[in-house]
Amino acid sequence: MGEFFDKLETRSDDERSSDLSKAIPLQIKNAKENSKAFSKILADVDPSAISSVEDLTKLPVLRKSELVKLQAQDPPLGGLIAGSVQDLNQIFQSPGPIYEPGMVKKDWWRSARALNAAGIGKGDIVQNCFSYHFTPAGMLSEQGVLAVGATVFPAGTGQTELQARAASEIGVTAYIGVPDFLQIILEKGDELGLDLSKIKKALVGGGPLFPKTRQNYKDRGIMCLQNYGTADLGNVAYETIADAPMVVDEGVIVEIVTPGTGDPVAEGEIGEVLVTSLNSDYPLIRFATGDLSAVAPGKSECGRTNMRIVGWRGRADQTTKIKGMFVRPEQVADLVGRSSEIKKARVNVTRSDNNDIMTVLLEIEGDMNKDYNPMVKEILKLKGDVELVTPGSLPNDGKVIDDQRTFD
Repeated sequence: MGEFFDKLETRSDDERSSDLSKAIPLQIKNAKENSKAFSKILADVDPSAISSVEDLTKLPVLRKSELVKLQAQDPPLGGLIAGSVQDLNQIFQSPGPIYEPGMVKKDWWRSARALNAAGIGKGDIVQNCFSYHFTPAGMLSEQGVLAVGATVFPAGTGQTELQARAASEIGVTAYIGVPDFLQIILEKGDELGLDLSKIKKALVGGGPLFPKTRQNYKDRGIMCLQNYGTADLGNVAYETIADAPMVVDEGVIVEIVTPGTGDPVAEGEIGEVLVTSLNSDYPLIRFATGDLSAVAPGKSECGRTNMRIVGWRGRADQTTKIKGMFVRPEQVADLVGRSSEIKKARVNVTRSDNNDIMTVLLEIEGDMNKDYNPMVKEILKLKGDVELVTPGSLPNDGKVIDDQRTFD
């Protein structure tokens, strides 16, 4: 566990409330005056009347489906940024597709707090195994690594043997990436007889960290913490103690609401995560992530005082993260629509040997020997096992994505 990143992390409840009473109306005003989309969404809102977290419930919820529609109407970013597209340094694309803005500013995505809490800082060499291709994950994390004074090795995804050899030769001390990939690198290192013993810290995200995986790292002397964030928002919350609830980042406001509504649920009750970002460049207000979580009672033993959430507890819809990538129901629908021979499709997600397994079941009326693997990879952006079944074989339960993984 690292020392505090700054004084904001240890504010009293009164200090934080006082600061937010100034920051919230300023952000509402910024969004209303400088964002084409929010000027319409917040047309009837007086920013000065929204000065607390409780007041945010008076505002409409922005859902990801609406974000996609806005981007289609006003490409590429739907008019949601405060300013013009030409003011941006970067534009990213996530599966959907959904486009996200980026700026080359110190810790613009706010990942430094999570890295600092994981004990990563000056003197560390960090192997960044998040993707640098299309999605913002790699750059998002790299900015945080630089902000805490560490050295980054921008490794990206895949190429396991090269990853293991580089980690050994460079003397990597910390890993950031999806939870499973570090295990794959370590096993490849064992196979090649490489010394990867300098790796002592890990911060993982982009998917659930299963207890067995965390224990495997602990057995190797690696302290592994996890954080929660999205490509739209950056870092939202992060562990400061293994297996403890996540502390909410100081640059966002989190509400837990009844899925499909904007109505807060009671402390401890599972609901959908809504986030209001205090990022002045991309002022997302009451953005519905589609993720499920709950407010955890009390304060962290580490001394950070912001509210805590229990971490990721699934999706409010059937969208599922597999190997760090989202697979969405609309992608499955696209798969069915690509061929007249595909009558129905279902994606089953399981877990074996600490790895996510995606099996795509296709009801086929036609050639049962046809190779659908290239189509599946193109549309779902992931490799998986493809099984062809006869019409009527799949359950009629409304599911197109069935996540069968357990968190035990």
